[in-house]
Amino acid sequence: MIKRTCSFILFLFALCAVNAFANDIVVYDASSAAKPIPLAGAKVEQTAEGLLIDTQGSDTQGKDVFPGVAFKGNWALDNFNLIELELIHRDNKGDLPVNIRLGGKNAGLGGEKDTFIDRMIMPKKGTYTRLVRFIPSKFKTTGMRKAPWDGNGIVNQLEGDHITSISIYMSKPLYDWKWGIKKITLKKVDLAKMNFPVPDRKVFRHPTFENYIAFDPELTWMKKTEKDFFPFIDVYGQYKYKEWPDKIHSDADLQKEKKIEAKDLAAHPGPKGWNQYGGWLDGPRFKATGHFRVEKIEGKWWMIDPEGCLYWSHGPVRVTSSSAVTPLDNREKYFENLPKAGSPFAQFYKTRDELLWPYYVKRNIQKTYDFSSSNVYRKYGKDWRNIYAEMAHKRLRSWGMNTVANSSDAQICLMNKTPYTDRIELKSPAIEGSFDGWWKFRDPFDPEFRANFRRQLQERKEEINNPWCFGFFVDNELSWGTESSLGEWTLNSPASQCAKIEFVKRLQKKYGSIEKLNAAWNGKYASWDSLLQISKLPPKGAKADCKEFSEAIVDGYYRSIREEFKKVAPDKLYLGCRFAGSANENFLRIGAKYCDALSFNIYRFVLDEFKLPEGIDLPILVGEFHFGALDRGMFHWTLIGVKNQKERGQAYYNYVESALRHPNFIGVHWHQFGEQPTTGRFDGENFQNGFLDVCDTPYWDTIEKAREIGYKMYQVRWGK
Repeated sequence: MIKRTCSFILFLFALCAVNAFANDIVVYDASSAAKPIPLAGAKVEQTAEGLLIDTQGSDTQGKDVFPGVAFKGNWALDNFNLIELELIHRDNKGDLPVNIRLGGKNAGLGGEKDTFIDRMIMPKKGTYTRLVRFIPSKFKTTGMRKAPWDGNGIVNQLEGDHITSISIYMSKPLYDWKWGIKKITLKKVDLAKMNFPVPDRKVFRHPTFENYIAFDPELTWMKKTEKDFFPFIDVYGQYKYKEWPDKIHSDADLQKEKKIEAKDLAAHPGPKGWNQYGGWLDGPRFKATGHFRVEKIEGKWWMIDPEGCLYWSHGPVRVTSSSAVTPLDNREKYFENLPKAGSPFAQFYKTRDELLWPYYVKRNIQKTYDFSSSNVYRKYGKDWRNIYAEMAHKRLRSWGMNTVANSSDAQICLMNKTPYTDRIELKSPAIEGSFDGWWKFRDPFDPEFRANFRRQLQERKEEINNPWCFGFFVDNELSWGTESSLGEWTLNSPASQCAKIEFVKRLQKKYGSIEKLNAAWNGKYASWDSLLQISKLPPKGAKADCKEFSEAIVDGYYRSIREEFKKVAPDKLYLGCRFAGSANENFLRIGAKYCDALSFNIYRFVLDEFKLPEGIDLPILVGEFHFGALDRGMFHWTLIGVKNQKERGQAYYNYVESALRHPNFIGVHWHQFGEQPTTGRFDGENFQNGFLDVCDTPYWDTIEKAREIGYKMYQVRWGK
């Protein structure tokens, strides 16, 4: 899934919903004597408007770049459970992300030890009130983005009963920002009586700052001792201390759910008027090439299937039984009755999702258990793999879907029953100085870039020759930095870096002498060889040259992929790199020259306001979207949270319908088919994001609305 700083919980309540208490603690306002401590070079000015703050960006994305302000004091945790912040967005760059950090006596002003940290976003220039729900962590756990007690916070590691510092800051910003603080207040309120505003479905609002969710106001876990609480995950991978509809309590329940679903599938075999590929058999026909292609028809982009029928891609990513592969390292006490060696269920210590497994290896995770596959085994018996694969295709057609999206089980894809797409992640040498997001940025000037990509394509020969495969994404949610970062990261790399060698050659050609480069950059390089040998970021005067070379890197990246891709797979669609929501416009324009379609992972309520930069008109494929809630035993509602399952289904309908009415979108792919682990995957993500829960039970409210829009999607798209 996606590398994003958005897996946290923040409540935005209507201001009128918060009742003032006499014992509110004002940490800071314009009249207080509190003295802010500037962090990481922040410039602060006390005014009648409030505390005005100017922070500088850093292209390094360094580990210790957290500009902002801190306040010191001594506040008892028993005296508050809500933090009210009045913040000022004074800039014009769009979404401004700000962190709040509560530090205990062992925390100092940096790091995550003995801290509580949460984040909030201000979408545009203006003044905002943000409220953060705070509950001290009772039990220490690891490896989860959200635990049962995490009513808030991306970090909740406070160790004592007091906090001694409150910091408001930006986390490794790439840009300079102007913002400010009007007031910080600690409050004690009755959380169970809070009112939640309904988010505006027509505007993108990240769930971390304009949404509402259901939570457990009684906090039943607080009544347990640590001895009583652990283990808190049952043998099926579910949270033990909460009940919800369709929760599995026994193997007999699994068999009951199997019968319920069999009856449902028989009653809903799938939309009428579709061909074998899920294309629109009853619609207009176009040239059949035996492969998928894209074409703009009457002002809207479409895919055309191998038989010449209109095709709009609708389906989930990661169609695999292994969605809930759960790290066990140093956490075995969380889980009830893990199987012993020699047990039939011990095989699920070894099953894995092949695409995601390198991420577990990268983090040195040694031991895992695949709860989702073990439940499928319980449900379907010894032939569980084949039965599950057959069920996957039957389910998708029944649910009004026609795509097995990327990162899915190859066995399921190669059954040739549902069209599919795949994802290739480049394995060539990286630009060593680049930011390590999911992976560092690959060096397109290295000869291994093309050679390795050719090898990766050859490994997928069966898919490339298969008409059921419509195309490939290459890479996922790359870390681009600012418009000049790739060039700066290149100069921060070793002398052996191919991109760096190329950059220095270009600089030599442009400037002629190192003295002229020093004059232009305000640098102090002794020679061209010195520039090559020194691995550090350049002076700010280098920004224009670094911007130019960044664009050369991006062009080399896309051009090399395109050329190698079309040599081997001329009939497949090159679907781009799955931008994380948005992208630098210059880089997007470069990518548009080479991709058959652009791909974005877009987490919004609807797509009405999504636009490509002027002059770009290409088909767009949504690589990821989802919605989730906390009423089915999961601890994290996902990147776009909603109140409950009914609202989740409606949000699904609204999103897909908005894409169908948008002229550029040729499909949307939900993230993901089966649920993530209750206690987190390799990076801690434990979202309520499946069509199926960890026990292979469908989320019926979502399925109902998926069918409602899926069965009529061609009529909606055609618009006649």
